[in-house]
Parts: sequence; C-alpha cells; structure tokens
Amino acid sequence: MKILFPSAVRVNFEAQTWQDAVRAAGELLVKNGHARQSYVDGMIRLATSLGPYIVMTPGIAIPHARPEDGAIDVGVAAVKLATPIDFGNQENDPVHLVLAFCTPNADAHIEVLSKIAECLEREDLIDQIQQTQTEQEIAALFNL
Repeated sequence: MKILFPSAVRVNFEAQTWQDAVRAAGELLVKNGHARQSYVDGMIRLATSLGPYIVMTPGIAIPHARPEDGAIDVGVAAVKLATPIDFGNQENDPVHLVLAFCTPNADAHIEVLSKIAECLEREDLIDQIQQTQTEQEIAALFNL
C-alpha cells in the first residue's frame, strides 16, 4: 500500500515554529485534495491543547486532527525541515520530518497509522531522511 506520493512531499522547508511546520504539511494535504483548510487548523488546535504528543518518535512529528475537522480522504504528507526545530518534546526533539495524515473514519485511521508505525520501526530511518534530497526519495522511504 503506497501511503506517500511525491506530490505530497516538500523538502528543505524553512520553518520558524512548529506551527509553521505543521501548517506546511497540512497545506500539502489540502493541495492534494485530502483535506479542507479547517483540517489544518484542527491539527494546530489539537497539538496546542494536548501538547507535543505528536512527536511520537525521535525526529518525527505526526500531526493529525479528527475526521470531522475536514478530512475528505485518506492522505499522508511529509515536510522535511531544512533546519530541525523543537516541538517541546524533550525526549524526541528536534524534529527533522513532519508526517501529517488525515482519514475520513476510524478504520482508515488505524490502517494508516499502522503503516506509518511499520515504517518508523526502522532504526536507520532518521539517518535515511537526513540523506534524502528529493520528494521522490522521501516518498520511497514510506512506500516499502
């Protein structure tokens, strides 16, 4: 199952804040027809209210919102940051990659999150991410 396409990837993004980074990933979901703008706002709102829980693994933030916040279809987007930034998670900062996703229902949510978790199990993933230069290379890391 392919979960990430080059059209939903941006490399070397200069983010000033974690909100900029999440917003950039969310805009890719919108651009690719997977979510409405309200979903991007929902991702920021959820991370603000619940804290930096979205940095679930060292170097990677996985923002998302509730389907009713504006998810249209299953979608995954990735933003590789030019300079890693802190999200406020002492254990897993700094973040190199923002991997946003949206799903229209709970079943799809579990399926996509399982596929992402499978990818994140690779010990060398952060090193591989840091070595990538193109959208195609980032997408390939998540489509094994």
